[in-house]
Amino acid sequence: MLIGMTYDLRDRYLALGLDEEETAEFDSEETVAAIESGLRRLGHETERIGNLDDLVRALAGGRRWGMVFNIAEGLYGFGREAQVPALLDGYGIPYTFSDPLVLSLTLHKGMTKRVLRDLGVPTPDFAMVGAEADLKSIALEYPLFAKPVAEGTGKGISALSRIENPAELRSVCLNLIAAFDQPVLVERFLPGREFTVGILGTGDAARVLGVMEVILGGEAEADAYSYENKQKWEERVSYRLAADATALQAGETALRAWRGLGCRDAGRIDLRADALGRPHFIEINPLAGLHPGHSDLPILCRLAGMDYGDLLSGIMDSAAERIPESASAACCTVVPEVRTAQGGAF
Repeated sequence: MLIGMTYDLRDRYLALGLDEEETAEFDSEETVAAIESGLRRLGHETERIGNLDDLVRALAGGRRWGMVFNIAEGLYGFGREAQVPALLDGYGIPYTFSDPLVLSLTLHKGMTKRVLRDLGVPTPDFAMVGAEADLKSIALEYPLFAKPVAEGTGKGISALSRIENPAELRSVCLNLIAAFDQPVLVERFLPGREFTVGILGTGDAARVLGVMEVILGGEAEADAYSYENKQKWEERVSYRLAADATALQAGETALRAWRGLGCRDAGRIDLRADALGRPHFIEINPLAGLHPGHSDLPILCRLAGMDYGDLLSGIMDSAAERIPESASAACCTVVPEVRTAQGGAF
C-alpha cells in the first residue's frame, strides 16, 4: 500500500523564526525517518507529504494514498491537530490515529475533563481561568496546579505550577495567559505517584500496553513532569513499568477514558494518584510522540518488550480496520486534475 506521511517538521518552523518552545511538539527528521523506515519494513511504499499546506497542494494536484500516517500537530487554534484529519475525511482518505472530533476535544484539557467527569472517570476538580475576573469564582482547596489549557510536551508547566495561595494563583494564571494566549486550567493538586499509560487499538480491541511510572530525580523540578524535566529527561527522570494494584487501577482508568472519548489506534494517557493512592485522569495524548529514542510511548513499549516496528505494525493494523473494501481498489492512484470553467484546476 502507498502510505502518505503528514507531519510538522520542527526544523522547517525553526527556519521560519519560531523558537524552541513554540516548536517543541513538532517532529524531527529522525522521527519522520524512523516511521518511514518502519513502514517500508512492513512492506509499504511511502510518500512524504509534509504539513497541512503541503497536503492541500498535493490533494489539489490529484495525489491520493491508500492510507495517510498522520502525526501533524498543526500550528493555530484549538482545532489545530484536527485540521489534517478533517481534510483527509473530506477526500475519503483513511488515516492513522483519532478523528477531528476527538483531536479537537482532547487538545482542550478542560473540555476533555468535563466529558470524562460525565462518564464517571475520576479526574481532579478544576476550573478554567480566561481572565483575571475568573479568579474570584475559584473555590478549590489549595494546593492547586495550573497549566495552559491546550498545550502539550509540558509547555507552560514548571516548578511554579504548584500553587499554595491566592497570590500565587493570580500571578501564575496571568503570566500563563499572557505567554500562551489561552485560558489556564487550574486543578486540585494531586500529591501521589504519576503514571503514563500506553494504549494500542480502537474501541473494544483497545488494550493497555503498559503502565509506566514517571519518577523525578533530585535534579528535577519538583511536583511536575514539566517542560524542563521533559527536555532534560536523561538527567532528571527515570521510568519503570509498574504492575502493583495502583498501577493496574491506573491502566483500567486509562482504558475507560480511551474508549469513552473514542480514541483510535495508539496513544498515551497521563494519570496521577491522590493522597489516598487513587489514580486520576490528568490528560490524554491521542497523537503521542513517536521519536524512537525519547518519546514516552516508544520508551514505554521498550520497557514492555515491544520494539518500535511492532508498535508501528499495531497502529497500522488498527487503522486498516477502517479501510472499506471498495476503497482498496481505488487507492494509491493519481487522480486527474478537474478543470474549472475558467480553465484552472481545483
